[in-house]
Amino acid sequence: MPGTEVDVVVIGMGPGGEDVGARLARAGLQVVGVDGRLVGGECPYYACVPTKAMIRASDALQESRRVPVLAGAADVTPDWAIVANRIRAEITADWNDQAAVDRFEDAGGRFVRGWGRLTGSREVTVAKPDGTEEVFTTRRGVVLNTGTEPAVPSVDGLAETPYWTNRDAVAVEEVPGSLVVLGGGPVGCELAQMFSRFGAAVTVVQHADRLVPADEPEAGELLGKAFEDEGITVRTGLGAARVSYETGQFNVKLDNGEVVAADRMLVAAGRRTDMKALGIGSVGLDDTARGVTVDERMRATDGLWAIGDITGRGAFTHMSMYQARIAAADILGAEDAEVADYRATPRVTFTDPEIGSVGLSEAAARAQGLNVRTGLARLQDTTRGFIHKVGNQGFIKVVEDADRGILVGATSVGPNGGEVLGALVVAVHAEVPTKLLRQMIYAYPTFHRGIEAALTALDT
Repeated sequence: MPGTEVDVVVIGMGPGGEDVGARLARAGLQVVGVDGRLVGGECPYYACVPTKAMIRASDALQESRRVPVLAGAADVTPDWAIVANRIRAEITADWNDQAAVDRFEDAGGRFVRGWGRLTGSREVTVAKPDGTEEVFTTRRGVVLNTGTEPAVPSVDGLAETPYWTNRDAVAVEEVPGSLVVLGGGPVGCELAQMFSRFGAAVTVVQHADRLVPADEPEAGELLGKAFEDEGITVRTGLGAARVSYETGQFNVKLDNGEVVAADRMLVAAGRRTDMKALGIGSVGLDDTARGVTVDERMRATDGLWAIGDITGRGAFTHMSMYQARIAAADILGAEDAEVADYRATPRVTFTDPEIGSVGLSEAAARAQGLNVRTGLARLQDTTRGFIHKVGNQGFIKVVEDADRGILVGATSVGPNGGEVLGALVVAVHAEVPTKLLRQMIYAYPTFHRGIEAALTALDT
C-alpha cells in the first residue's frame, strides 16, 4: 500500500539532520524527521558537549596542581559527583530530548520516533517502538544522516564483558580505581586523560605505533610524553588478544603476552554504521560499503542525499552541519548554491596539550605528489610559552605546497590549540600566499604568534 506522501524524510536527527530538516520545513516543505535514538544525536548527549564538560573539569584540577610552580600553594580534592550531576542535570537534561523535538516541530517539521530504512526509491519505512510500521513516500527525496555508533573489535572474550563505550563513560556516577582504554584516537585519549586526572590509574592500549595517528607524528609523540608525565601508561603497537572479566576485574591480554588488569575497560576503537539496516541496497547502492558516496551537493543518487558521518568526511558535528546547509540548498533548488570543499577541514582533540589540525598532514601532502616544505615552531620557545611556563608544551607546524606558495595543512598543538587553529583554517581555506602571511602583524605576546615563527622556519 502507498505510504503517507510528504516532501522530504530525514533519517537520523543528529545535528545535521535536525538542521537540514528545520531549514526545509521553514522553507515551506512538508518534512518528517525519523530517529530511534535521541534527537540531537551523539553530540549533545554522549560526545562533544558532555565530554568537553568533563574535560573542562579535569583541566581545572590540573591547573590547580600547577599552582605551586607559579603562584604558591593549592590543595584541591577531586569530587566526581559535581561533574556527574552537571552532566545529568545541566548538559543532557537527564538524556531527555524533548527540547530538541519541540525545536524541530516548532520549525514546522514532524518527528517520528523509530528506525527508518529505505524500502524503495524515495520511500522510507519506519519501525516504531510499539512494533508497528509507517511508510512514507517522498515527492523530493530522502536525506540520510544516520551518524555512527561505537565500533567494537572482535577480540576474544570482549563481547561477554561489561565494557564501556563513550556512551557509558559519560553517564558514570563514580570514577573507577583503574581503567584500561582500548584505542588511542581522540575519544580514547580525551577520556583517558580526564579519568586519570580524577584519580583513576589509566592504561591506554593503541594498535598504531603512536597516539592520535591521524595527526602529525610530532603531535602523537608530544601527547605520549604528556601522558607519561601525568602517570598514564601507554602501550603502542599492540592490540588486545583476549579479554576476560571476573570478580569485578578486567584482564586484557595483549599481543605480546602482557596482561593489563583494571576495574573498568573503555572501548574507543572507532565508529561504524550498519549499512544493510539502512536498506540502501533497495536504491541500487552497495550495502557492504563503509559509507555512502556523495557528490559536491550531497547527492548519493536521484532523490537521495547523505550528510554527516556516513559520507566518510569525518565524524564531526561541524562537518554534518556544513553538509546539511549544502544539501538543503540543493533540495530547495537554490541558484548558485555552494558546493562542498573539504580542503580546509578542521579537527580538534581536546587533550592537554590540545591538538588542532586542518587540511593535509605532511605525509598526506607528500602522498599527493606535492612539492612540500614544512616549518615548525615550539611554543615553549616563544615569549608566551616562557610566560606560561608549566603546561606550555606545544608547537605550530605548517605544510606548504612550495610550487604554489600556499599552505595546504597546519597543526596547532598546545594551550588553546584549537582556538589558535582558526587563523590557520582561514589561511588554508582561502589559499592565502605564505608570502602574504609573513607580512601580517601577529600580536605579542600570544601563542598564535608562533604561526609567524613556523612560517619563518619554512626557509630553514
